[in-house]
Amino acid sequence: MLRTPVSARRLDILEWLKDPVAHFPDQRQGDPAEDGVTADAVAAKLGVPRKVAETHLGLLVDIGLLRTKRIRRRLYYRRDDMRIAEVARMFEKGW
Repeated sequence: MLRTPVSARRLDILEWLKDPVAHFPDQRQGDPAEDGVTADAVAAKLGVPRKVAETHLGLLVDIGLLRTKRIRRRLYYRRDDMRIAEVARMFEKGW
């Protein structure tokens, strides 16, 4: 996790996913609060191609800050708040 470069875009994604209903439009499938949002929704919000958004999302999944859920043929991304709190506690303790 510490080797992953800090990115303002990734921090924005984490912030937006705290309250996905407020930051992303309605989706045809899945509840944004329960299931998460698609890479397409994140790409539109960031103003980047889907592949760029998928790269950011993939890094956040790899380090455990996001979880995925497959609904039909799409992946939905949501925060793993327990993991985020665990990481925050590590840094607060001076890790």
